[in-house]
Amino acid sequence: MDIHAAVVRSFDNPPRYEPFDLPAPADEDQAVVRVLATGLHPRVRSGAAGSHYTSTGQLPLVPGIDGVGRREDGRIVYFVADDDLLGPMATETVIDTRRSVELPEGTDVLKIAAAMNPAMSAWVALRRRVPIEAGQSVLILGATGSAGQMAVQVAKRLGAGRVVGAGRDKTRLDALPGYGADATVALTDDAEATAAALAEAACEVDLVIDYLWGKPASEAMMALLQARSERSRELNWIQIGSMAGPTIELPSVALRSANFRIQGNGQGAVSTRAYLAELPSLIEEIDNGGLAVKAHAVPLAEVETAWNAPEVPGVRTVLVP
Repeated sequence: MDIHAAVVRSFDNPPRYEPFDLPAPADEDQAVVRVLATGLHPRVRSGAAGSHYTSTGQLPLVPGIDGVGRREDGRIVYFVADDDLLGPMATETVIDTRRSVELPEGTDVLKIAAAMNPAMSAWVALRRRVPIEAGQSVLILGATGSAGQMAVQVAKRLGAGRVVGAGRDKTRLDALPGYGADATVALTDDAEATAAALAEAACEVDLVIDYLWGKPASEAMMALLQARSERSRELNWIQIGSMAGPTIELPSVALRSANFRIQGNGQGAVSTRAYLAELPSLIEEIDNGGLAVKAHAVPLAEVETAWNAPEVPGVRTVLVP
C-alpha cells in the first residue's frame, strides 16, 4: 500500500517527503497504525545519519524511534519503533503491538511524542539501572540539553533530595532551578575553575547522570572523587550520552581508590521488556504535568525544512502527518 514518508536515501542528506510502499504486517503481533505524532529527537537524527551505534548502514530508511498512532479499531497508542520495521515518520506505519501502550482518553499526543524519548533515559536509569533511593543526591552532567533538563525533573519526581545541574548554556543553566535544580555549575573552558565548582557543589552526590562523556566527564569524575569526604561511600556514574566525545581518558586510580561504578544506560543495557514496563508510569507523569515539556508541531510534509532548522532550546519538534 502506498503511503507518504520521510525517506532517507543518503546518510549525507536530510530525509525527503515522498511516496513509499508500506509493507503488510508479517504476523498477528504486528499492526498498521495511522501516525498522529512523532518526535524529531537527536537520536532520530543520528540514526538517519548512520552514526548511531545501532545503525545497520542499510538504505533507504524511514527514520524515527517512537510515536503516537491510531490503530484500525480506533485505539490510540504510544509505540516504540522496532529496528526491523518501518520507522514512524510516515503517514502510516507498521508497529509491533507488544512494544506499544494504549493511551488514556484525552491524552495530549503532542506532549507524549515530544517528551517520552528525552525523559525515558533518566527515568529508566533511575528506576531500572540504578534505582534511586528517597533523599539521594544526583548530578546531571549536561543538564542544559533537552534530555538533561528533563533529567532534572525526573530525578526530583523520583525522590531525589538534591539535584545539581551542570552545563554550558548560561541561559538554560539559569532556568534549571525552575525545573527543580537545587544548585547549578557552569562548565567552562577554565578546567581548574570548573573542577573546583563541581567539587564544591557535587562531591557528595550519590549518582551522576552523564549526557556528555568525553573530556568533561573524565575531569568531573576526578574532581568529585578527589573532593569526596568518604571515598568508600558508593558513587554510581550512569553514562547515557556522548555529546562531548565518544571516549574518555581515566586514571586507573579513580577506580581503585573509591567505591566508584560506571554503568551505561541505553539499547542493550536494559532489556526491551524492562523499558516497556516503565512506559505507563512515565506516560502518566507526562500527561498529568509532572514533567514539563514544550512541543512544536510541524507537518510531516515539511520534514526537510524542519530537519535543517536550528533547534530551539527547551522545545522538541514533533512531526504531524
